[in-house]
Amino acid sequence: MPKLRTLDELDVRGKRVLLRADLNVPVKDGVVTDATRVERLAPTIEALINKGAKVVVMSHFGRPQGKKDPAFSLRPLVAPLSRAIGGREVVFADDCIGAEAKRAIAMLRPGQVALLENLRFHAGEEANAPEFARALAELGDIYVDDAFSAAHRAHASIDALARLLPNAAGKLMQAELAALAAVLETPRRPLLALIGGAKVSTKLDLLRFLIGKVDILVLGGAMANTFLFAAACEVGRSLCERDMAASALQTLRLARERNCRVVLPEDVVVAAAPEPGAAAQTVAVGSVPSDMMILDIGPRTITRITGLLDGARTIVWNGPLGAFETPPFDRATVAVAKQVGELTRAGRLLSVAGGGDTVAALAAAGVTDEVSYVSTAGGAFLEWLEGRELPGVAALTQAR
Repeated sequence: MPKLRTLDELDVRGKRVLLRADLNVPVKDGVVTDATRVERLAPTIEALINKGAKVVVMSHFGRPQGKKDPAFSLRPLVAPLSRAIGGREVVFADDCIGAEAKRAIAMLRPGQVALLENLRFHAGEEANAPEFARALAELGDIYVDDAFSAAHRAHASIDALARLLPNAAGKLMQAELAALAAVLETPRRPLLALIGGAKVSTKLDLLRFLIGKVDILVLGGAMANTFLFAAACEVGRSLCERDMAASALQTLRLARERNCRVVLPEDVVVAAAPEPGAAAQTVAVGSVPSDMMILDIGPRTITRITGLLDGARTIVWNGPLGAFETPPFDRATVAVAKQVGELTRAGRLLSVAGGGDTVAALAAAGVTDEVSYVSTAGGAFLEWLEGRELPGVAALTQAR
């Protein structure tokens, strides 16, 4: 785990603290529909408030292409942010640099909070422009990064700004990195990775990195279809990257060389289409009808996976095992999620999960609160699992 300065190491009393957050949350008709990221930011804001800081929250939102666009304003985040920190007032600035931002921040007293307008209203943010970073730095005395979910972006408020001010990682950033270190650096073994989702092509780097780290690699979702096809199994009309067959076989060879056990489906649930209530049947992997689609793993495979989980001590999970959005093709994902939750609750398993579909699948199974750590970081979570250096983490490390 990188050695980053923490909030405990900073004297922030009376100081202006620029807090980089990720408030890129779903909004419909001006109302936030999922405030999870806002709520997870609250402990860092409260810690800074309690230490007497003037807290200045900044974030991106959507893709406004470097221009001011009311559709991408952060103003709808004022009320959810206020609720998340116990109803305290949140002052809103109509810009993130310049006179408007300076005026709003000048009004703050120690223990108060301001929210700046969308960073991406300025092209300099995504360009990692030094002049934009300097304009941000003028607004604060200290920089705190609590946006691990944006740490894979080399943007001005994440990379350049971290090098201009005394800095530290926020509590959420610390929690994310600690959870990933517990899985990849100091895991209790056996360590099992459960990787699902649609495409092998988007997760080749992930699979090859994990093969060198984990004891067991379980593959599910449509991604597994490509491996089955590579092994000369009929996959019918299933989603399958046939042009990735050679890469799939190469991945399996690498796993054998690294003594990593790869588990593929033994039986699957098939139907004509992924539609609610579709007539489904379970077949062995070598017996998929040519006019059918593989939409979930079967009961024999579920039993095998739950047996492996029973013997595991650490699991990292990314990607559902089937078309979980459409019952009855959610059965495998829900069954495995409940097993992970039960073993974690019993203290027998350390479980870390992440990725949009994975988070949604855990919520659908009702086990989000039972998993040791659920990351909402998306792309940053995946890139860390691939062994990549994240610009946001590197900037904090190098600046220290």
